[in-house]
Amino acid sequence: MSADIILRVENVSKRFGGLQALSDVTFDLPRGQILGLIGPNGAGKTTLFNAINGIYPPEEGRVLFNGQDITGWKPYRVAKAGLARTHQIVQPLNDLTVLENVMAGACFGHENHPLGRAREIADEVLEFVGLAERRDLLAGSLNVAQKKRLELARALASHPYLLLLDEVLAGLNPAEIAEMVQVVLKIRDQGVTILIIEHVMHALMNVSDRVIVLDYGKQIAEGTPEEIANNPRVIEAYLGDPKLAEKMLRGEV
Repeated sequence: MSADIILRVENVSKRFGGLQALSDVTFDLPRGQILGLIGPNGAGKTTLFNAINGIYPPEEGRVLFNGQDITGWKPYRVAKAGLARTHQIVQPLNDLTVLENVMAGACFGHENHPLGRAREIADEVLEFVGLAERRDLLAGSLNVAQKKRLELARALASHPYLLLLDEVLAGLNPAEIAEMVQVVLKIRDQGVTILIIEHVMHALMNVSDRVIVLDYGKQIAEGTPEEIANNPRVIEAYLGDPKLAEKMLRGEV
């Protein structure tokens, strides 16, 4: 495995009873890039995230991270290795403050920070994501957009090498989407590699270096945003309208 490749997914398959959720998914993610993951609802995107970070070990195939075979590792062990994620449905620790939520990420990431240093890191990350003024509020009191930022902050506080983002733009208004896109780009600029699931197409297409498309658990396309947006198979399976490609790349959709 090349040192330039931070994540390699090889022939990963996952079944739930009679449902084939993933079938022979294979790709490499180079360090420092943003890789987009798209597809219709039920295509297997979140299941792929779960297979990567150990929630659902695959029946076939393997996952290599930073040169290690992490297939079947428990999620806490994957996090200790430097891989963090957010969730499609935000999962804050509602009875803890915003600051304490982010401190948890610093304490249980791969650097194992003590509470004092974890507090410093949490303050830095909250400033970065724009939540510093809400540090002492209970996490359960935040609105959807703020909880999305909190989920991101908690993952970032672990100082990951690779960050999996699961629909961080869902439920946000256009202004909030634009702000979050800039945060994602700044994260990449700090050297963190990103794998992102998103349905907000113009945002996804404009931040990703490459894009992978899943449909019914199968990988049907991989390429640059322009290649994916103009791929007939992708248009048929997901985008639906050939004219949508140009609109997406112009940021109109």
